[in-house]
Amino acid sequence: MRPSRDDVARLAFAVNTVAAGVERARRRIPEAASLAVLQVLGWAEREVPDKAVRPSDLASALEVHRSAITHQLRTLQQAGHVTLTTDPADRRSSFVTLTDSGRHELDRLAEQGLDRFTAFVADWDAADVRTLADLLTRFEESKAKAGNPHLDR
Repeated sequence: MRPSRDDVARLAFAVNTVAAGVERARRRIPEAASLAVLQVLGWAEREVPDKAVRPSDLASALEVHRSAITHQLRTLQQAGHVTLTTDPADRRSSFVTLTDSGRHELDRLAEQGLDRFTAFVADWDAADVRTLADLLTRFEESKAKAGNPHLDR
């Protein structure tokens, strides 16, 4: 049986409430912006190891202004989490790479986030956690198939 309009409205309300709550929490976490940059660099290192990552790639992936990335990279470089290397073909541009310290920081922040999610579902049954994860994955796949640009963000 297909979901009713009321069913879909209830789903939309729940998804939007959770998304807004996650975004509010993310803004209150001082390390959230750094984590996002480290996550993209970690992903690039795993998935496309031969591709040099530029600050503009990070800005594009995170959908933020390049000046925000410049600020984050300066902070991450000072902390020893990334290195910036000048592009020999274009001295105005640079490449960004994770350092060992950056990988450790990424792992630390990911563990911290996982601990937080663990607290959210501490009194749930494991099957319910798996079901929600499966349904959210299915929802994301359905959203991608529908190709709605307003939901693709």
